[in-house]
Amino acid sequence: MSKRALCILCLITITLGVMLYKEALQAQKLKGKTRPAPTRQLMKGILQLNAGSLGAALKDAGPADDKAWEAAQTAAVVLNEASYMLMDDGRCPDAVWAGAAKTLQEGSAAVMAALEKKDLEDSRAAAKTLMGACMACHKAHKPPKQ
Repeated sequence: MSKRALCILCLITITLGVMLYKEALQAQKLKGKTRPAPTRQLMKGILQLNAGSLGAALKDAGPADDKAWEAAQTAAVVLNEASYMLMDDGRCPDAVWAGAAKTLQEGSAAVMAALEKKDLEDSRAAAKTLMGACMACHKAHKPPKQ
């Protein structure tokens, strides 16, 4: 085999390897390795729902009574647990995802602590960090709307 043919074969092999690796990463974002739940449905049914609930609770004058503070706390707790789920079962494709999940863990824990004290300003500040984690990951991984 000529040197030129060997180089071409190497380039084709590398290209195919990169394409297969990229496809494997995409598959991990769409679904876990062993569990059937699609990441899209987890985002809609767990993360989006609870982030929206938390955001609504922290608007204007904040939670109106103990029941509302507890509902906000529940949303923060669910978001915290979901941050671990996003790293589970091979869903994490890269450092951006891992970093966002870690920031979501830390941000939601800070929201939980602030809500426990019924500190609206600290809750809002921590929620801003939490939402920043979502945006960072979505910027890198969420497909654009068509």
